[in-house]
Amino acid sequence: MVFQFKVQINEGLFIRNPEDTELGRKILKHSVQMIHQLGFEDFTFKKLAEEIHSTEAGVYRYFENKHKLLIYLTSWYFSWLTFHIKFITNNIENNKDRLSKVISLLAKPIEDDEQTSYIDESLLHSLIVAEASKSYLTKQVVENNKQHFFKPYQDICNLIGDFILAYNPTYKYPKSLASTIIEVAHFQNFFMHNISSLTDFSKKKQESQLVEFLSDLVFSSIEQRRDKG
Repeated sequence: MVFQFKVQINEGLFIRNPEDTELGRKILKHSVQMIHQLGFEDFTFKKLAEEIHSTEAGVYRYFENKHKLLIYLTSWYFSWLTFHIKFITNNIENNKDRLSKVISLLAKPIEDDEQTSYIDESLLHSLIVAEASKSYLTKQVVENNKQHFFKPYQDICNLIGDFILAYNPTYKYPKSLASTIIEVAHFQNFFMHNISSLTDFSKKKQESQLVEFLSDLVFSSIEQRRDKG
C-alpha cells in the first residue's frame, strides 16, 4: 500500500487556506521558526509580517488570530504524525511490535520530512512539545471542541487506542492510555531540556530511556489487565 500525505485541516481555523498560496506557505514556515525561537507569548503577527516582508493585514487574511494559527500547526503536526504511524506500521502484523514501533516514534526526535518543504517537522515537533498544550488549555476549549478543532489529536489517540485494543481487547482505557503516552512523551522531553529535576532521564540517553519508560508504562498496564481478564 502506498500512502500519499495530504493535510486536511478544519476550515474553521483559517480564513484562507495557507497551503494554497506561496504567501500562505511562507506564513506557516516562518511561524514555526519564530514560535520555536520566541515562544508563543512573544510571537505576534506584526513580527511575522516583518520577517516575511509582508504586511500584518496580509497575515490576517489567512488567520483570525495567533491562537487559531497555533491550533492549525498542532492539527497539522498530529495529521502528519498519524500518517507517519500508519505508514511505518502498515506491514507489521504482530500487535506488540506495532505498539512498540509507535512508542519508539513518539520518544525519538523527529526528523524533517523533505516532502513538505514549507514545514520543518523537526522544529514543529519542538514547538509541539513546548507549546501545544496552549492550544487547548483555554477558556474556549469546549466551544473549540464543538467545532472539531482538535479532531487530528483525537484521531491519533483513536488510532493508538485501536492498536492497544488489538493487543488486548479487554483493556478498558485505550484512549486514556493513548493520550497519556503522547503527553508523557512531550512533557518528559520538555523537562529533560528545561526542568531536569522533574525527570530521571538525561539528554544523552533521551531516546532509549524514554522508550524504556513508555514501554513499561504501556505494557505493564495492558498486560496486567489481560492477565486479570
